[in-house]
Amino acid sequence: MRELASGVFMLRGWPPNAINVYVLGDVLIDAATRQGEKRIMRQVGARTLSAHALTHAHPDHQGSSHAICERLGIPLWCGQGDVPAMETPGGISNSQAPGWLNRLQQRFWTGPPHPVARALVEGDEVAGFTVLACPGHSPGQVAYWREADRVLILGDVLNNMNLLTGIPGLHEPPAVFTPDPARNRASARRLGELRPRLTCFGHGPPLRDPGKLADFTTRLPE
Repeated sequence: MRELASGVFMLRGWPPNAINVYVLGDVLIDAATRQGEKRIMRQVGARTLSAHALTHAHPDHQGSSHAICERLGIPLWCGQGDVPAMETPGGISNSQAPGWLNRLQQRFWTGPPHPVARALVEGDEVAGFTVLACPGHSPGQVAYWREADRVLILGDVLNNMNLLTGIPGLHEPPAVFTPDPARNRASARRLGELRPRLTCFGHGPPLRDPGKLADFTTRLPE
């Protein structure tokens, strides 16, 4: 694991930055696909974790959630709007746009359902971070914001890489994965206004340029 800020760690993965997992204090944030269990457990093995929280319940973020919660005996938390997707067999199909690509992800990446112990809402606290409701990419997507040092973990509200080429750069999440792109853009503009010093993405390397994020989000169409 690599420490990005005080108490904020980014796990290693391959390809680098492709599907990111974080630890905030003693809380694991996201869990990659269901093939990610071994690499996550290998890196957090000696660390005491109290909970596992999601940015959103898509297959590349919740895939190993059930396995890790069971192995470590920790509760699962996610945004209130994504609770049905996480708890219901086949529920993830209702949190993604329809199409063959999403059906393929759901078949090969999705982890088993798991009970949600805490439904996160705007203003909740997780490991010293404030929960911000950021729907659009999924109904219950949330971001985690620590104002003291202006650190933001935003899930897939934006990507900091081209998902096809892997080349770094800011992008909206593809519409094929996003049920409500207009609402997601509104969430992105809200986060850009925070001008975080460090932004951590679900896909792509961390960004330490508040102006770049703000400029990108202000240019998004309504």
